[in-house]
Amino acid sequence: MPKVSTADFKNGMTIIVNDQLYTIIEFQHVKPGKGPAFVRTKLKGVETAKIIDKTFRSGETMESVRIERHPYQFLYFDGSLYHFMHTQSFEQVALVPEIVDRPDFMKESQEVTICINAEAGKILFTEMADHVVLKVAQTDPGVKGDTAQGGSKPATLETGAVVQVPLFINEGDLLKVDTRTRSYLERAKN
Repeated sequence: MPKVSTADFKNGMTIIVNDQLYTIIEFQHVKPGKGPAFVRTKLKGVETAKIIDKTFRSGETMESVRIERHPYQFLYFDGSLYHFMHTQSFEQVALVPEIVDRPDFMKESQEVTICINAEAGKILFTEMADHVVLKVAQTDPGVKGDTAQGGSKPATLETGAVVQVPLFINEGDLLKVDTRTRSYLERAKN
């Protein structure tokens, strides 16, 4: 694996710290008036999603890992594994639920990104799109006169996810949803 210095740090780079893979979220070179320079970083665990703060001495080296992102299509969930197909090679893979990102927003034939450790050939995790369009499967009926300012109610989407929506939303409506915050954004066009 290639070695990188703190001078080579970039946001999004993946490095090995204490035998764990971490992605650099942000970093800052600090040169105090007294003492040696250092690099303050915020790192996100690739497999744990845990965020840590770590300080490195300036010029310190560590191993970097190349992460490849490939487009896959979600096929189905068989009760224990999620099945995906590569969109170009049509290769199929089955993944355990622990590495699948926000599965309650996935519907069949939806595209997701699968991240792979290029050196080891190991699938690390999936990345879901930040925004998806889903149909409302069940919610209380809207009442004439309800406005966007009036409050919210729970709505169950076609994938089984539950989000809070404005009172005027009805069953069958298409909604644009932010999967990161699990929140309603807007009604989608047909």
